[in-house]
Amino acid sequence: MTGEKKRKICIAAALMAVIAAIVILAFLCWTQLPVFDRGKPVPFEIAPGGTARTVANQLNGQNVPISDTLFVLLVRLSGNSSGLRAGPYELKAGETPARLLEKITKGIFAMESLTIIEGWKFHQMRQAIAKHPGLNHETADLSERELLKRLGLSHHAGEGLFFPDTYLFKKGTPDILIYRLAHDAMMARLNAYWDDRDPGLPYKNPYEALIMASIVEKETAHPADRDMISGVFVNRLKADMKLQTDPTVIYGMGKKYRGKIRRIDLRTDTPYNTYTRYGLPPTPIALPGREALEAAFYPAETDALYFVARGDGTSHFSRTLDEHNKAVDKYIR
Repeated sequence: MTGEKKRKICIAAALMAVIAAIVILAFLCWTQLPVFDRGKPVPFEIAPGGTARTVANQLNGQNVPISDTLFVLLVRLSGNSSGLRAGPYELKAGETPARLLEKITKGIFAMESLTIIEGWKFHQMRQAIAKHPGLNHETADLSERELLKRLGLSHHAGEGLFFPDTYLFKKGTPDILIYRLAHDAMMARLNAYWDDRDPGLPYKNPYEALIMASIVEKETAHPADRDMISGVFVNRLKADMKLQTDPTVIYGMGKKYRGKIRRIDLRTDTPYNTYTRYGLPPTPIALPGREALEAAFYPAETDALYFVARGDGTSHFSRTLDEHNKAVDKYIR
């Protein structure tokens, strides 16, 4: 082989090496560039048993703007051809092919969310769950008693048994899982507070404390007043006084309530009318949140036996009936 021929071979080899380096560098750059820069997230779903090629086809068929050839190459070079996980995903603006592959191999699914609001009644929680499009609805047609039985609960009513919070879940999750998560969250908090409680509290069991928390939840939207209101109710229970709290009356009225309590409503006896009956009502009247639970278990140390709303969201507290009547004259009458 002549020197000239050797020189040409070396040049060709060098050019091929440069081209290969450029291709590799370009490919590596591609893996770190956004698939798209702006716009709404693109939802997509990977079917079970997908290969690199079939997953690439699924991406293209669901409007994920990525090169199928380069994506297949990325999967094969990563060694994850057999680790592509089926499920619902979404690709957000600014995310790269490398991030896309990471989601699919690690099962970083697109998450749905459902927020249960403090103070909701149980039927409002059920309505929110039944309307959520991301859930697989298995309980919508069940009665309340049937639902509780499905959850393994012996309670006759679901009121108050579920913790208000925001719950994340994979699309297609059975709706009963939300009930289980919310109930487990409530029981974990309730039992922890019960174990740490003051033994002087007038509750026979954790469920009675939950009832108190629900009343506190509905009595005020002003966080600073919750422990004082709880303190008043605790004092009244200890003194064998009626609680005389409007939210329980409203709950007992059900659909008869039209936005205003009349004198006849306060005198009409129901299991929830704390103007006609002593002690706590038979069940909670709402879903209490963390602050209401804490107020029920850690009430303020106070001599107050009465309170009245000032009209600005706060309450005026009184030790005597005479003082209370004066406050009612000032803020209500």
